[in-house]
Amino acid sequence: MASTTTTFLTIGTRGSPLAMAQAHEVRARLSAAHGVPEDEIAIDVISVAGDRIQDRPLAEIGGKGLFTEEIEERLADGRIDIAVHSSKDMPTKLPDGLMLAAFLPREDVRDAFVSARHGRFDALPEGAIVGTSSLRRSALIRRIRPDLEIVGFRGNVGTRLQKLKDGVAEATFLACAGLNRLGRAEVISEALDVDRFPPAPGQGAICIEARRDDARTRTLLEPLNHQPTELALECERAFLGALDGSCRTPIAGYALVSTDALLFQGMILTPDGREHHRIAAEARPGQALAVGRAAGEQIRARAGTAFFDSWN
Repeated sequence: MASTTTTFLTIGTRGSPLAMAQAHEVRARLSAAHGVPEDEIAIDVISVAGDRIQDRPLAEIGGKGLFTEEIEERLADGRIDIAVHSSKDMPTKLPDGLMLAAFLPREDVRDAFVSARHGRFDALPEGAIVGTSSLRRSALIRRIRPDLEIVGFRGNVGTRLQKLKDGVAEATFLACAGLNRLGRAEVISEALDVDRFPPAPGQGAICIEARRDDARTRTLLEPLNHQPTELALECERAFLGALDGSCRTPIAGYALVSTDALLFQGMILTPDGREHHRIAAEARPGQALAVGRAAGEQIRARAGTAFFDSWN
């Protein structure tokens, strides 16, 4: 007998366990918001270059767009209705006709220090090997602990945890949000303070991308949008955009939004961690875009052109 299930909406996502967990969270929220059975909301798993290519750092093969391009192609031509992403993976410039239409409530923004042998980052012995392929994390590690040796660590959360078990490194760094969403919070040895180890712009936030001209879908997404997260991300992405940030650039930024205030902190570093610049700003939430852009422009001017030569 043929199935009688209709498709209310189709979600596009990467196929990693974390990406799937995020897509299922969006599906559950859509189901609850609109009284639609979850099996009427389809999930289309899409292979992306960032997941297929694991033997080289992202900075060498194209940056953030490697996690979004194939998904956005299907979104643009109508094969899917929405795309679910980790906000920190999103380029600041989206393809024509696409937009970030909703943000779920943000998870823990902190980075997690993960080690089977050491309970704290500072407890690592001199010369210990740590694994990460993030330029931001590498630069922060080198700034705080220049004695440590860093090796490349690509792959999904499970792959990286397995590399630890295999002894490739004594520790690694992952997002607390991802570990929480996967039900793996028990592996966190230490959640790192955001002042000392600031997160990537967008870290901990799930965003939903849609077509600008798809009024029906955008309306369906409205109940899912968490405005404080949206404003925080608007600020952080403006900061990133003013610096032309990508996976090739060590940039950290975090906005905290309350009812009547927005607090922003940003940092840029040289890849070797030897030089860094910080900036902080405070404004009303409605000024999120302007605050982020101004912070990026100010810190760029403060650092000077020679600083950015190390990013090329």
